[in-house]
Amino acid sequence: MSRAMNLSLSEAEVQAACLKADIVISAIEPLPGTGTHVVCRTSEGADALRDALGQHLIAGKVKRYAFYRIPSSW
Repeated sequence: MSRAMNLSLSEAEVQAACLKADIVISAIEPLPGTGTHVVCRTSEGADALRDALGQHLIAGKVKRYAFYRIPSSW
């Protein structure tokens, strides 16, 4: 299973859920309109995040920004 997923939650909500479940994020970016694309560092973390936030998974393809630059505060 992929470590990446698209969720219909804000970046802050995804980060809070990962922090609460001790899941390490490898990459995270907002989706155009609404939602967040997140990549977990491990497949186990991705499975745990899917279990915790499965009702917020976006099925199918989503539109992503062509180039997303991580804010300099990272």
